[in-house]
Amino acid sequence: MSETNSNSNHSLTPPPPPQISKEATDRPKLKILAFHGYRQNGTVFRAKIGSFRKAVAKYAQLVFVSAPHKVVIEDGGGDEDARSWWFNAEDNTFSGKCLGGPALGFEATLDLIERVVKEHGPFDGFMGFSQGACLVGLLAAMQQKGYLPYTFKFAIFASGFRSGSLVHKGFYDEEITLPSLHVYGESDSIIPKEMSESLINLFIKPVVAEHTGGHYVACSGAIKDAYQDFLSDQCQEVLNEDNVEETEESS
Repeated sequence: MSETNSNSNHSLTPPPPPQISKEATDRPKLKILAFHGYRQNGTVFRAKIGSFRKAVAKYAQLVFVSAPHKVVIEDGGGDEDARSWWFNAEDNTFSGKCLGGPALGFEATLDLIERVVKEHGPFDGFMGFSQGACLVGLLAAMQQKGYLPYTFKFAIFASGFRSGSLVHKGFYDEEITLPSLHVYGESDSIIPKEMSESLINLFIKPVVAEHTGGHYVACSGAIKDAYQDFLSDQCQEVLNEDNVEETEESS
């Protein structure tokens, strides 16, 4: 099996190529494109979610992509190659709690994803954390409206929320039928659970798993079970679809 990493930037700095880790497998796996949070990158995100990768290894191959926009960090903290999927303030910063701002660089992110899907896809599902989960929510809404040149069959959100950018408001005006799993922390102060619940309310049949922690990709106990049960169901769905296609081709 395998995992991947890719990068890009609003000062656009070309991202590193997608990174794929390999593990032995004797069964087909779901292919999932993973989107990191604000001020992270694909490599950092991959390293931070080792428990998640281990938990889903039986079911999924993960491909980690890095955002196209470089974040200038004034305080010197955070990761050296900090990235953002878009900025919602004129000073090229991002805050999930910002309402009514722009979405600077969002088009470059859409172009990057289209290119990654073309070169490394197709992908069965998308997974995102924080700003990456907000992005996956936007992509799910855009797919619902028929705006994407590719498709994905399910989504996993960790600390997800709706974008407050004005240009994104229109994407949230209809229900989303995509199968989805939403994981969030009860004590998350960066993306309070009410923000995650607002995103969840857009989905017709969401699977929801709440943990007592904060702003991170939780993966223990019942949360680990939730990931595995959800992906097991998605594997079965893909298998059923493949069987139907094979039957139609042979008839």
